[in-house]
Parts: sequence; C-alpha cells; structure tokens
Amino acid sequence: MTAALDEIIEDFAALSDSEKIQLLLEFSDELPELPDDLAEAAMEPVPECQSPLFLSVDDTDPDSIQLFFSAPPQAPTTRGFASILHQGLNGASAAEILAVPGDFYTSLGLDSAISPLRLRGMAAMLARIKAHLGPTGR
Repeated sequence: MTAALDEIIEDFAALSDSEKIQLLLEFSDELPELPDDLAEAAMEPVPECQSPLFLSVDDTDPDSIQLFFSAPPQAPTTRGFASILHQGLNGASAAEILAVPGDFYTSLGLDSAISPLRLRGMAAMLARIKAHLGPTGR
C-alpha cells in the first residue's frame, strides 16, 4: 500500500459506521475537478459503479501515475470512493499501485455501512486502473 492509502485506512479504522459515512462524504467533496484539457467523453466509463463514473489514467511517467475521475455531485458515495483512490494513489508509481490488494477497501471497514454492490464499484475502479498499468494495460 502507498503511505497515503495507509493513512486513509487508519483514519477510517478509528471511526464508527456513521462517522465513516461522514468521512466518505467529506472525501466526496474533495474530488478534484477535471483539468480543462480532459473531457469526460474521452475517459473510460466504469459501469460496475451504481452511478456514472469515468476515469483516466496518465501513465506517461511510470514513477508518477496521474489519475482523473469524474462523477456527478448527486453520487456522493461514488465520488467519495474515487476521491479515496485519487488521494491514496495519485502520483504513486505504477509498481506501488499494482501492489495494492484488489480488496483493500475492506480495510476501510465500510462493509457494515455500505452495500456490497457499492463496494464492488470501488474494486472495479482499482481493477481498471491496474489494467492500464499491468502487462495487458493500454
């Protein structure tokens, strides 16, 4: 895990279920806007998410992967998951991202507060990021 992702996991671990939901909503508000030169239409959709989510992986520099996400404000859970991945993995190396367990989200302890279907959306986001970086990536 990256140091940033470990820190996020520690923050969630210390909270009750209702506090975890509140923290997830705070993450949702922190998802950065897309840069002007990146259109949502050029991004990859993640249909496993219950709400529309699009992502883009810039792997030009394998030592500093840049991640971009787009999700509507009306989808705070999806935005929160995207923001966690952005804050925890953006700028990390491809090797660091590929080393993150596919089920790392279980460490957040959200399984008792968020539906499994929504959690699978977060797993799908990470899987798609890894697909860009692995040997079969783009």
